[in-house]
Amino acid sequence: MAAAALAVVTVPASAGQAQARTSSSAISVMSWNVCAGTNPGCFFYGRDMREVAVKVAWYAVTQPIRPDVIFLQEFCSGGTATLESLLEQKTGRAWTVRSSILTVKGGSPKVCAPDRQGRPRGHTAVTVAVAGNAATFQAHGLTSPPWYVKRMALCAAIPARRVNVCGTHLSAGLSYDDREPGAPFRRKQVEELLAAAAKPGYRAVFGGDLNLAPPDSRQSTAAKRRILAPVYAAYAECDQNGTRDGRWTEKHVREDGSVSKRKLDYLFAPRGSVTRCHVAQDAAPSDHRPIYVKVGLG
Repeated sequence: MAAAALAVVTVPASAGQAQARTSSSAISVMSWNVCAGTNPGCFFYGRDMREVAVKVAWYAVTQPIRPDVIFLQEFCSGGTATLESLLEQKTGRAWTVRSSILTVKGGSPKVCAPDRQGRPRGHTAVTVAVAGNAATFQAHGLTSPPWYVKRMALCAAIPARRVNVCGTHLSAGLSYDDREPGAPFRRKQVEELLAAAAKPGYRAVFGGDLNLAPPDSRQSTAAKRRILAPVYAAYAECDQNGTRDGRWTEKHVREDGSVSKRKLDYLFAPRGSVTRCHVAQDAAPSDHRPIYVKVGLG
């Protein structure tokens, strides 16, 4: 489904499903950059999207936090229906999965690399999956470098829980993306993400691969670390443990073969509502590790 067609999509749930989820006093969210689209250095590059979906579903049922919502980055839109089906099989719950496609300069969709048999896998997307409840999905375009990819935030408002969840993948600080000093595009994208997540009468739970260092880390530059400071001031990040930092979520192999481990992935929720956070510890088939948050709704 193209991003433009996903401007507002309301997906109903059966009365029984909605009632079952409304009684819950918490909501759990998982975020993972699966690195499946166009990076030849990643395990899922060129893999059948069913294989990617199987692993996402595995992470949905094997970790200490079982998600009600899943954010994915660098997913390929051709796997959207397969992921929905596999999540339902593995969890025993109804799921709705939607993808918002990224576009390149000129407005054409960013195509995922084909699989190893040369078959298309769709387009690079940010993807949001919601279990059980009716949800209204809305895609928000983010201000992006005109010479590279148009970034998106995909939100799902869940009336039964009065929660608005938003997943995104912000621009990277690479020579072909948000390359200017101070990361001006990511600074603007963070402002727009905050605006998209804030829905009157709803709690906001949002995050994804933000491609930014935490304010209290020693990563990156001081100017770039400050970009997320307003978010930490307004919300709690699940893994901050008293400081504006957290465990590493991305492993980067440099050209000289050395490895750096960084926190680039985040999940934010209202202050005082985070009851548990988890970062998957096993070797994920991606350069990122899944991150989870449990949020109290009392």
